Amino acid sequence: MTSVINSRQYENLLQDLKSKVREARLKASLSVNKELVILYWQIGKSILIQQEESGWGTKVIDTLAKDLKSEFPEMKGFSVRNLKYMRAFADSYIDFEFVQQLVAQIPWGHNCLLLDKVKDEIARKFYIESIIENGWSRNVLGHQVESGLYQRQVQSAKTHNFHDTLPATQSDLAHEMLKDPYKLDFLGLGEEAQERDLENSLVDHITKFLLELGAGFAFVGKQYHLEISDKDFYIDLLFYHTKLHAYVAIELKVGDFKPEYAGKLNFYLSAIDERLKTNSDNPSIGIILCKDKNRLIAEYALKDMTKPIGISEYSLTEAIPDDLKGSLPSVEDFEIELNKYSDD
Repeated sequence: MTSVINSRQYENLLQDLKSKVREARLKASLSVNKELVILYWQIGKSILIQQEESGWGTKVIDTLAKDLKSEFPEMKGFSVRNLKYMRAFADSYIDFEFVQQLVAQIPWGHNCLLLDKVKDEIARKFYIESIIENGWSRNVLGHQVESGLYQRQVQSAKTHNFHDTLPATQSDLAHEMLKDPYKLDFLGLGEEAQERDLENSLVDHITKFLLELGAGFAFVGKQYHLEISDKDFYIDLLFYHTKLHAYVAIELKVGDFKPEYAGKLNFYLSAIDERLKTNSDNPSIGIILCKDKNRLIAEYALKDMTKPIGISEYSLTEAIPDDLKGSLPSVEDFEIELNKYSDD
């Protein structure tokens, strides 16, 4: 006889199984990442040893990249650039045990960023431990490094005597208040800041910047909602420019520019022109602000676009009439604000 399934018991069982699956997948992912990072260290170490013993130059890396990609075409990690990172990785971390126990716990992309931007070994260890503790994405890590989090930590440690004069619980709290999280992009975000927090704060900053210009920007909405074919879409910022007589949609990203951003904004502009624009309005304008850009990628992304779109330091497309371009903030204005976002 089949018993009736109790809905509450079933829900508890389902949630428990979901939790177990997620935990197992995370453990598998961490294990794969650790093995990959260790492999890259071993490859880098082998290249270093061979170059030292045989006097081979850097061209051996070009040859290795070609041969390894030929042997393992399904693997994407054997580019010349990545092999050079492996060599630098092994050169920077001589202690293999340190790599196994700590460094291999963070993703390879995070390690490459630290190799590029953090030369001090102690500082690098601090950031690795912080990544593990707080689960930072690579973009969040980049912001923390550029905002000088480690230097502020060191400085705050030198400017108080809390540990000597207060009970442990109080001294730790007082020290936390001196870590100066306000330095992080003027935003008041703590170390646990996640990428969406950064993007939301950038949205707020750019909104304030544009409205303070007094150049005709009228605020329409943040995370402006569009429902298209029963699906929800959200534009980071939407303004109406009273001098241009046009809607201005702005998308903001804290990381590298990606070609798909242009396609998505082009989609938004089509929807705005169809649903919001009137006969008296000019074509809507799109602007993408990214913390990091690549000129060639941006140029290709915009090459055949007919909608007026600009990407931070890249010129707006020719679809915007010359007499209207001067009404928008200049490239320099946007760059200054993005720099404030990183450095204030």
